[in-house]
Amino acid sequence: MKRKRIVVIGGSAAGPKAAAKARRMDQHADIIIVQKEPDLSMASCGYPYYVGGTFDDRNELICTPTGVVRDPQFFMKVKGIRALTRTEATAVDRKRHLITCRNLDTGEEETIGYDKLVLATGARPIIPPVPGTDLEGITTLQSMRDADFLRRVRDEGKVRNAVVVGGGLIGVETCEALNLAGIHITLVEMLPQILMFLDWDLAKLLENHIRSKDAHVVTENPVAAFLGENGRLTAVKLRNGTELPCELAVVATGVRPNTDLGASAGLTLGRTRGYVVDEHMQTSDPDIYAAGDCIEVPNLITGDKVHAPYGDLANLQGRVAGQNVILGNQARFRGTLQTGVCKVFDYAAGATGLSEQRARAAGFDAVSVVTAAPDKPGFMGGNLLVLKLVAERGTGRLLGLQCVGPGDVSKRIATAAMALHGNLTVADLANADLPYAPPFSPAIDNLIMAAHVLENKITGRMKGISSRDLKAKLDAGEKIFLVDTRGADEYEQMRLGIGEVLIPLGALRDRLGELPADKDAEIVCYCKISLRGYEAASLLEAHGWRNVKVLEGGIMAWPFPREK
Repeated sequence: MKRKRIVVIGGSAAGPKAAAKARRMDQHADIIIVQKEPDLSMASCGYPYYVGGTFDDRNELICTPTGVVRDPQFFMKVKGIRALTRTEATAVDRKRHLITCRNLDTGEEETIGYDKLVLATGARPIIPPVPGTDLEGITTLQSMRDADFLRRVRDEGKVRNAVVVGGGLIGVETCEALNLAGIHITLVEMLPQILMFLDWDLAKLLENHIRSKDAHVVTENPVAAFLGENGRLTAVKLRNGTELPCELAVVATGVRPNTDLGASAGLTLGRTRGYVVDEHMQTSDPDIYAAGDCIEVPNLITGDKVHAPYGDLANLQGRVAGQNVILGNQARFRGTLQTGVCKVFDYAAGATGLSEQRARAAGFDAVSVVTAAPDKPGFMGGNLLVLKLVAERGTGRLLGLQCVGPGDVSKRIATAAMALHGNLTVADLANADLPYAPPFSPAIDNLIMAAHVLENKITGRMKGISSRDLKAKLDAGEKIFLVDTRGADEYEQMRLGIGEVLIPLGALRDRLGELPADKDAEIVCYCKISLRGYEAASLLEAHGWRNVKVLEGGIMAWPFPREK
């Protein structure tokens, strides 16, 4: 019986996963990985932590959980897979089922036949189209070579100032890594906020946190040029003319699918320029599959095709492709919620599904709420979490969750992701049976609490106002009666200083005469996390005030400067 020949082009995440899965499905198939880089199965999401010194052995980026390096010898001995590193695939002949590849060390070319081909060629970094990008001292963080370079920069300790261009996941993580090396960092983002998977109000909280770590953040001011002397970088010039002196610049302005090889062979590309694949990872050619950062997949909420370059998705897609090239189209990858989480110094930021901004852009009648609370009881050392839950107003269908803070962000995002996969509503989530014990969570988990508050908002039992909307009203000169319902000691330690009146919740019933006589006057109540603010609003409404709102998330979710 003729052995099936499976060729996989690309050796980072999706490619080796596809090859390994194919081997488990067929122990006799001839499986070959063609990899341009010298390394295989690189944990690219770990690059910033290697650069930052979280661990020192670079082999940990390319080894198994038991510490065995995944090199060509490993793939051959353990899996019976030939891995050709430093070998670039240059052409695909679909009619003859051949690929042409070149050894980058010797220059020799060869052709390799295939029965099924898997393209896992990843993505390439987007470089801003500005002068000076060829100067020495400018890098990306896309490859092991980049990680090695930045680790040398850290270890040598010669660089004093650096600019990170791009405020996405890699940019923020690189900012922290270089800051930990004692390098003064400026993070430059051309858009109005960092981390565009968040809405502005939560992104601003993270921006403030980064600044608290002695890193500078610039938004809405893109790079105009990289400046240098004698071929070396000396400064980054911004659009407004500001020059930021630096010896290093890390460009992290996003990636685009690396699809030149398949496009030259006539494979269909989509809106994002990624390969069009079906749920089996099959391209427009039935004998060619694709997986990882080179494809586009459906967003499970909107149905729109998106480019979702996440390491976990690459592995899931590679597994599906690897099974299907052997057994036929049995396994499926249905799409993505674009779930992600990242570390931002001693905070974390995560999201799943749609932000409020993206939900509205997609045509949903979106309603949201911001809540803030510790991730477990105070007596167990709880840390703050700020959540933003988004749903469809009419149906209550959950659309997305964002979460930031020093608490356990990942747990809430993971739970919400499964709720989204299950098409749950706010009402479903409000009574979810989640595990509880004081070392792990409050009795009512932060996510369930957010569902309770959003349910109250949807049903009209609470009128919420976001920090951004309240600030806009105050800046416009609107007359609003602001009630801080905390105690006097709390007020002295921390306060907004936006014209509020301190009336502790316990004294409010006896001090109703201090509130506006006009029952239609706009009143906003709040406290540290607005739990007491909600109680106060309910009391005022019961006494006839008709325009009482609660500041969502309270002081802890206020992203603007405050008096204390």
